[in-house]
Amino acid sequence: MALPLAGRHVAVLLGGLSSEREVSLVSGRECADALQRLGARVSRIDAGRDLAEVLTRLQPDACYNALHGAWGEDGCVQGVLETLGIPYTHSGVLASALAMDKDKAKAVLAAAGVAVPGGGLFNRFDVAARHVIPPPYVVKPNAEGSSVGVIIVHEGANGPPTELAAENWTFGEQVMVEPYIRGKELAVGVMDGKAMTVTDIVPASGFYDYEAKYGDGGSRHVIPADLPPYVFEKALRMTEAAHAALGCRGVTRSDLRYDDINDILVLLEVNTQPGFTPTSLVPEQAASLGVDFDRLVLWITEDAYARGCAGGIANAGETPG
Repeated sequence: MALPLAGRHVAVLLGGLSSEREVSLVSGRECADALQRLGARVSRIDAGRDLAEVLTRLQPDACYNALHGAWGEDGCVQGVLETLGIPYTHSGVLASALAMDKDKAKAVLAAAGVAVPGGGLFNRFDVAARHVIPPPYVVKPNAEGSSVGVIIVHEGANGPPTELAAENWTFGEQVMVEPYIRGKELAVGVMDGKAMTVTDIVPASGFYDYEAKYGDGGSRHVIPADLPPYVFEKALRMTEAAHAALGCRGVTRSDLRYDDINDILVLLEVNTQPGFTPTSLVPEQAASLGVDFDRLVLWITEDAYARGCAGGIANAGETPG
């Protein structure tokens, strides 16, 4: 029996230029290995500024975009691929750019009726000089992922986060400041417009930071999350609405917070290219629904072909069940 991707040449974009490079290298490796098991000829590309030249030389049938963060996930690489006419995975130029810009994404989501935290954008030096909103609050770069650069200012803090004024701050002059919402850290994957399930993330450190996401034993994942049924259902519907409002396609993951004392559920952000590392949430959710890693990667790849080629691969529009 022929392998499903036999005869296909897929370029896997990994690594890249952002602060999330190390995560992308792992995601890309895992996805490239899966594509090879599925029969594809795989070219692994550590995506640099010469990406267009490299792809023009290799002439792949499609690109599996496993980049995370700036340039690879914010619409820039997507624009390169559109220009070259190469089918690619995940969301397009506009949805990628919108989702990466936290401030603009929140405006779009709020207009669509999705509950999001308050707060707004501030100059980092102003935030370093004074409390721009009452503690507790969260400070995060406006266009980073993987909890890179996130600072929590707790209630009763002696002063503002002065590290934002440091010369080695590399995450932009504008930062997002939002009220800190106590309670559960939740995640919901969306595949083909349909929410998968809800994960309750219990970080060992009390905060779901970079180490909790990617380190061994950094967090415990409860699937499905132990929530009141109406909250569980609301999280699914909110996430689907966010995916649609931003114009996303393929697979995304949304992060939410649920204050179980005050019964407040808000959506923090949408990740258009979620991680595919051994500790990542979307593959774990898919597995809980009976879709193993290789079948998930196959669906994502077939989805790219179906949108980029007339007809695509047979059955490319079907979600594995």
